[in-house]
Amino acid sequence: MFPSRDRLLVKMTAKLICGTVLLALAALGAERGEEIHLWPNGAPGSEGETAKEVFKTSPNSKPPTNFTVVHYPSVYVFLPPAEKANGAAVVVAPGGGHSQLVIDKEGWAIADWLNAKGFAAFVLKYRLAKAPGSHYTVERDAYADSARAVRLVRSRAKEWGLDPARIGFMGFSAGGYLAALMETRFDAGNDSAADPIERASSRPDFTVIVYPGYPPGSITVPKDAPPAFLVCANDDRSHVVTTVNLYLELEKQNIPAEMHIYGSGGHGFGMKASKLPVATWPDRLSDWFANRKIAGQ
Repeated sequence: MFPSRDRLLVKMTAKLICGTVLLALAALGAERGEEIHLWPNGAPGSEGETAKEVFKTSPNSKPPTNFTVVHYPSVYVFLPPAEKANGAAVVVAPGGGHSQLVIDKEGWAIADWLNAKGFAAFVLKYRLAKAPGSHYTVERDAYADSARAVRLVRSRAKEWGLDPARIGFMGFSAGGYLAALMETRFDAGNDSAADPIERASSRPDFTVIVYPGYPPGSITVPKDAPPAFLVCANDDRSHVVTTVNLYLELEKQNIPAEMHIYGSGGHGFGMKASKLPVATWPDRLSDWFANRKIAGQ
């Protein structure tokens, strides 16, 4: 038998350990894949919507791997380990031709890479303009979801330990179109808005635009556009044209931009392993983050 004082010490230690474990588990749940709706009471243009969203899952993946119907735009929160966190954040828009979201390859996998580099990641689930029966449009609804996501992250930067001046936007393919829109259409927020999220600026502090696809003439670069990193493969012909054209428009406005065009890789290479040189583009992105001090000093 323990002496009474020792028994009390054991009980207190056990409670402390239990409490610490519970707090760690709660933090893990809040930090890793928590879904936050961009508009808790429904997105503009989706008011009164009651239809269910449609998505696929994999036996090896708890989160959805693919969405084909989206009515309730949101972000999934992935915060890096505290010892790695650099205070910067990236909203990630997966591709899918606006008819689906390839959210495993161009969402969850990207969040893991960003977290490993110390970035907080917010994977965007945006409304799909080309889904069967959709009444949404890219430049109205999907763009509104993108802008709202940046506002949301910036408005809660202190809560998540983020620098509100280092919040970026990354998009792939159809998500690259949204990244191009975010690069060129933004505002400082509405100081008089009742909703505190709407008071925050929607301007990303940097963008990463990966094999973007968008209609000719739909992008006009302003003089105060943020720095941009662009990447594509030369054998992805329709998307390399939009990538190069966007770079040239950024150059006309003297916007700091870096572009990498790889000889091969096709469309949709993401960050998957490959023997092709295109597989090294994340290293070039890391260099760019460091060169521009986006990843901290």
